[in-house]
This record gives sequence, structure tokens and C-alpha cells, in this order.
Amino acid sequence: MRRTGFILAAGAALAMALAPAVAEARAGGSTSSGSRGSRTYSQPPATSTAPGAAQPMQRTQTPQQQPGMTAPAAGAAAAAAPSRSGTFMAGLAGGLIGVGIGGLLFGHGFFGHGLGGIGFLGLLLQIAVIGGLVWLAFRLFRGRSAQQPALAMGPQMGGQPGMSRDMIDSQGGRPMGGGGGGASMAGATPSIAIEAPDYQQFEQLLMGIQDAWTKRDLPAMQRMATPEMIGYFGDLLGEHDRSGIRNSVSRVRLLSGDLAEAWAEGDREYATVAMKFEMIDVTTDASGRVVEGDPNRPTTATEVWTFIRVRGGRWMLSAIQQTQ
Repeated sequence: MRRTGFILAAGAALAMALAPAVAEARAGGSTSSGSRGSRTYSQPPATSTAPGAAQPMQRTQTPQQQPGMTAPAAGAAAAAAPSRSGTFMAGLAGGLIGVGIGGLLFGHGFFGHGLGGIGFLGLLLQIAVIGGLVWLAFRLFRGRSAQQPALAMGPQMGGQPGMSRDMIDSQGGRPMGGGGGGASMAGATPSIAIEAPDYQQFEQLLMGIQDAWTKRDLPAMQRMATPEMIGYFGDLLGEHDRSGIRNSVSRVRLLSGDLAEAWAEGDREYATVAMKFEMIDVTTDASGRVVEGDPNRPTTATEVWTFIRVRGGRWMLSAIQQTQ
């Protein structure tokens, strides 16, 4: 009975460890990540496509500027700040390993309490439980880690060729963002005009990134997204490998979209766009068994994407925010 109960508990712990990876499988990880320049910590305006508030950034390399602190000073402070999640993880892992080794030395198994008799299988299950708990703790505290300085953007920005149709607002039948521009922040960052070719690039990037994600083609994604976003995509793909899952997104179709705001900061231009799209979103395990999604039924998502370009260049993805 004790052995059966332990095996069931180990299985439950492993299932809990796998669940976040499955739930966050598609590109962006169902989290809000990236940078929006000086507006990274500001809420994008609501739109008809995304009337609710966008979630604040959970992962970003843009340091939050403190009152009275210049941007370089804020970056230096962020770089020097210790990682609370790293300290927590080191303490947790050290404590669990210490307890386990002590249990083995005294003949009580990795966790003690008379479980040593389970043998080698029991030991493996206990190690799996420890790994699952450490992984869960890492996921929980990852978003609270100290922010790092933003990655420098290269002077050239890649892109995708033009698409066959404009992004259309499904309610008004107009090119997406027909009334937009977003003049928040009291003129500190001037608004810019977004034209039909820009909307074409936005939709093409939506399609292209999803396709490259399914193919696990990071070099292709590097031509469409900032180094920061590529880092997040790579991290998520690595989690998939460790969890033994694979996510595929196909038949992506834009349903509606509109512009939340567009502005300039020096020679860089930003555009934040709300997009509602449907897709076939399926996650499979190592054997090819579907563990999430339906290969015959599309799902719908509404996200807020921010794009960046050097003036006169092509747009690249710099942030994805989930909607509430």
C-alpha cells in the first residue's frame, strides 16, 4: 500500500510539472514577454479587438526606471541586483539534495521515513519528484527575478515580403487601426502614421513566426523578431525538449486587428497592435500522442503584439502580451 501510494504521488508530481509546459506550449508561452521601449511598463490602450487590458510584462529585459534615476543608472542597478529566484532555487535544491543524501547514508531512502526498501525504482521516482518540485518552484519565481539591461538592437532589421491583403478590422471593414496612433505619454514620444504596407507586414509576421515556431526554426525567427524575443522562444523550446513535448501551429488566419498605438523614440519606431486570430494548435508527446488541442478544431486567441523598426527599415516583433 505504501509503495502504491508513493508511486501515485510521484506520478501526480510529474503531471503537475508537465502541465505548465503543455498549457504554455505555443509561441509566446501564453505569457506577456518582450519590450515596448519607454512604454514597456505602460498599459497599451484598449481597442475594439482587445477591449480588455493587456497583461503587464512578465518577462522583459527593459529595466524599470525609478523616479529620479536616469536610464543608464537604472540599467546598471538592474545588472547589479541579485536574482531572488536564483537564491531561492539554490537554497531549495541544496536543502532537498542534502536531505536526500542524508537519508541514503542512514538507510532511510532519499526522503527517509522508511522508504528505502522500495529499491532502485523508488529512488528514481523520488528523484523525479524532486525534479518536478524544483521545476515548479523555478517557474513560480522566474518572473520575479531581477530585470537585466535591454539587449542592444542591431542596426538592420529583417522582415517578410508583403502579403496579399491588408489587415482588416472585422467590425468596420477598414484597414486595421484606421483611427489609431495612440498619443499617450503627453507627447514625450511622438505618434507616427501607420500605413497599409505596415499592416501587411504585421500580418505576415504573425503567419511567419507561427510557421517558424512549428518548424522549430530559430534562424528563420531571428529575421522576424528581436534578440530578446528569440531568447524567450529558445527558452520555451528548451522546456519542451525537457518535457518531451512538441507544439505545432497551423492554418493561422487573422480574424480582426487594430492599432493600439504607434510612436517614435529617436530613430526607432514602435507599433502596438491587437490581433485576434484562429489556428490549429496541437501539442504532442514524444510518441506523437496529442496531449493538448484538437487537430480538427481551430482555437482562437487574442494577443497584443508590439513591433519595432529602425526608421525606414522593416518591422520585427519585440513583444507579445496576453489579454485579460
